[in-house]
Amino acid sequence: MNFQKLTAVAVAALVATSAGSVFAASKTLDAVKARGKIQCVVNPGLTGFANPDDKGVWKGFDIDLCRAFAAAIFNDPKAASFKPGTGKTRFTILRSGEADVITRNSTWTFVRDVDLGFDFVGVNYYDGQGFMVSKDLGVKSAKELDGATVCIQTGTTTELNLADYFRSNKMKFQPVPTEDSAESRVNFEKGACDVYTTDASQLAAQRSALQNPGKYVILPEIISKEPLGPVVRHGDNVCMGRYHSLVAKCNDRGRRIRRYPR
Repeated sequence: MNFQKLTAVAVAALVATSAGSVFAASKTLDAVKARGKIQCVVNPGLTGFANPDDKGVWKGFDIDLCRAFAAAIFNDPKAASFKPGTGKTRFTILRSGEADVITRNSTWTFVRDVDLGFDFVGVNYYDGQGFMVSKDLGVKSAKELDGATVCIQTGTTTELNLADYFRSNKMKFQPVPTEDSAESRVNFEKGACDVYTTDASQLAAQRSALQNPGKYVILPEIISKEPLGPVVRHGDNVCMGRYHSLVAKCNDRGRRIRRYPR
């Protein structure tokens, strides 16, 4: 069993003991049970995280997390459905009620957790933003990228991190914005940009999908900390219990008002 499968199994086991309480104290759990399946927002296609195979079967780390929720609620991992969401559309989908939870790789930030009306219920993958270039570019460090064109996904923390990094290093860049990681990969491979930047895990996944992966290199710099985890609407986050290794006492709105060790 490789590391990815082992990690997915561990997360699934953890969620299966506590995920039913993720949606407690709200109408979401009742709606999920009435529907007969849980709906998860996932990446449109990211190897290792969420990607349909040649038979249309979704596979990956984030897919297994959604199926773990289904197993906890229905005792059936197949009672899960997947709605693709880009970096720009994922939160709109959740807010509108088209899905119950985001299991798509999403960074936990203060603004998203407070201002946007969402709750991150834990971190299941800790990542960091990096850069990938063609070896033909002759670049060994991200600090040599002054003036580069950069493929970047809109609606992500990647945009702000990129701007901060270049500004702090007194460099300039030209963004080449895209809707999703697959589009960034295509643009990068056909030479529409010099650099592809996103979370390091995505860079590794997207490089494996290139026609000639050995032609490209991921630079050594990791310029951010990206705690990734599932996202729910306010009110669906309460009494996480074993997920946080804490027991939470909650009020009638589902907000934690006191925490104490188990």
